[in-house]
Amino acid sequence: MGVCLVVWGCASNPETGEGSPANQISFLQVKAAPDSYRGQSVLFGGEVLSARRLKDGTRIEILQLPLDRSGEPGTDRMKSQGRFIAMQRDFLDPATIPPGTRVTVTGEVTGSTTLPLDETEYTFPVIETRHIEVLPPPESSLPMRPYMGSHYYGPYGSPYWRPWPYRW
Repeated sequence: MGVCLVVWGCASNPETGEGSPANQISFLQVKAAPDSYRGQSVLFGGEVLSARRLKDGTRIEILQLPLDRSGEPGTDRMKSQGRFIAMQRDFLDPATIPPGTRVTVTGEVTGSTTLPLDETEYTFPVIETRHIEVLPPPESSLPMRPYMGSHYYGPYGSPYWRPWPYRW
């Protein structure tokens, strides 16, 4: 009689995988005490609100959105838990990430910064980026192409064909 032993295991990306340090720290924890998490790896996602080129890099202001099971930020802005700043030290042209772009950011917490937000001051957690992934827009926000079938162009391809009866 033989014995068969099967071992199940999982491999994951050390920066973004399930159970990694980047997934163990929540956005709310970092937002509440950014200095306590200085030097810790995180993975956050959201929607770009603005990007500005500075002397020492590109500052990207992001509306945080919770990540779904596939690791992509959701689209419901009402589920946001706040904003954060992603600092990209390498050159990054702000035109490549216009407002509304969905991103995930892997990086290290470096503290916080206070900047004006409308008529108040807002304290943003700051993430020094290691990797920014730009995501495609969700399918529901893609523009629909109008149907251009035979009812538009008519049976002979004329753009002036209209269903009967019509008047000039």
